[in-house]
Amino acid sequence: MVGAETRRFIGHLDVPLSPLGIAQVEALSRRLRGVAFDAIYCSDLTRTRHSAEILAAPHRLTPVRDPALREFAMGEWDGLTAEQIRALDAGAFEAWMADVGRFQFPGGESLSDLAARAVPAFEAIVARHAGGTVGLVAHGGSNRTILCHALGLGPERLLALGQDYAALSVLERRGCRWRLCLLNHCEPVSSDG
Repeated sequence: MVGAETRRFIGHLDVPLSPLGIAQVEALSRRLRGVAFDAIYCSDLTRTRHSAEILAAPHRLTPVRDPALREFAMGEWDGLTAEQIRALDAGAFEAWMADVGRFQFPGGESLSDLAARAVPAFEAIVARHAGGTVGLVAHGGSNRTILCHALGLGPERLLALGQDYAALSVLERRGCRWRLCLLNHCEPVSSDG
């Protein structure tokens, strides 16, 4: 949702991975080499496509793109820093901070809009690969929305689930219930890349 190096709200902006982002995904890929993935899915934005390609390469898989997994459309806030948004409309920024679950981004989406596309996409992927192991490379907002849905948490809990860049969260299905096995684990990145 917010760019790491620049702290910009990047939403639907189609920005590439930074060198740090590439190093982070490569570290995660090394960790996941031994996992027998049935498929890897990603949003259609460049940063997730590139991440998914790095993760899929050792498994000889081609990532499946799904635009429903995109980040929030942040409308007028796309590309702006928090400071710029506060200067533009401090009231709207405070409203977002106070109630992300019901906030409508000016000219963009609300959480219910995001959930209306990301949750059915997640459910379709799960149904398509029942009993299998699937990698999902998405964004902070869409990942959090899927996690809240799977765990039966309300939208007010969205920001309680950390989702850093290139972090690993693992859900396991047991019968008709989901279990959170790992949340927001980041692999260390060596200083030489």
